[in-house]
Amino acid sequence: MGLFDRFKKGLAKTREKIARTFRSVLPFGRKIDDRLIDELEETMLADDMGPAATALLIAEVRKAYKAGQIAETQEIIPFLQQHIVSFWPEADRQLRFAPSGPTVILVAGVNGSGKTTSVAKLCSYLSKQGKKVILAACDTYRAAAVAQLTEWSRRLGVQIVKHDQGADPGAVAYDACDAALARQADVLIVDTAGRLHTQSHLMRELGKIERVIQKKMPDAPHEVLLVLDSTIGQNAINQAKIFSEHVKVTGLFLAKLDGSAKGGIVIGIHDQINIPVKFVGLGETPDDIEPFDPAAFVQALFSEQSADASG
Repeated sequence: MGLFDRFKKGLAKTREKIARTFRSVLPFGRKIDDRLIDELEETMLADDMGPAATALLIAEVRKAYKAGQIAETQEIIPFLQQHIVSFWPEADRQLRFAPSGPTVILVAGVNGSGKTTSVAKLCSYLSKQGKKVILAACDTYRAAAVAQLTEWSRRLGVQIVKHDQGADPGAVAYDACDAALARQADVLIVDTAGRLHTQSHLMRELGKIERVIQKKMPDAPHEVLLVLDSTIGQNAINQAKIFSEHVKVTGLFLAKLDGSAKGGIVIGIHDQINIPVKFVGLGETPDDIEPFDPAAFVQALFSEQSADASG
């Protein structure tokens, strides 16, 4: 299955929702006018594309209509696709690897977001690239979290550094950095406790873990990935804003995209929080991870509607 087909399968619920709402606004042969554009704006907001991104895209549509560059409804979807893809420069979407020594990836997110499974997917993805991966189990508050990661490490054949439940997460991070350096690992993935913005002590601890890592490796962490649950739509963006107040989030991992009808959130993320989407989760297994490809994403998102619009 090619990348487009994997995105198309994973985005089925979102695509069906968008096709249904766009079809009502953009029937084949309808002339573009101000009323249609207003209806299109309402539709895009209803499809979780976010107010900022929607305003920007609608402004471009209106400008192109006034300039005579688009006149029929079937021209709107390709126009939107082209502009949406431009939101994500390729350089922003690449994992940043350390020039020498282990690359440290700190993973954060709230409980229930799919964080643990996403960590397993990252381990699988990087291991298949031939990289030696070590996993740090810094979520010491939940025994289940350590147990889950231990089982994933066994299945995936990656080493894990862990302490007993209730141990200092900073101490686990410190020992994991030592292990990554001593064992010449390529990548150290640091899992952290799921936390909410109301849990101020856990949010402060996230910053502490980051500082511990920096003491061992001054240029680390090289990536801070925030796992967001795609099924909660705009609330996920609010979570990202709060986490960014405590650590410098460098990229997003959108989990559960296959189970959501709110995939339009991907479009709204860039303008609202300016953090690149680096990975998406499109299923339950460790192999159901894809580096975010805007062109494949947008093509899959609008594929059914594009076919409808062409008649």
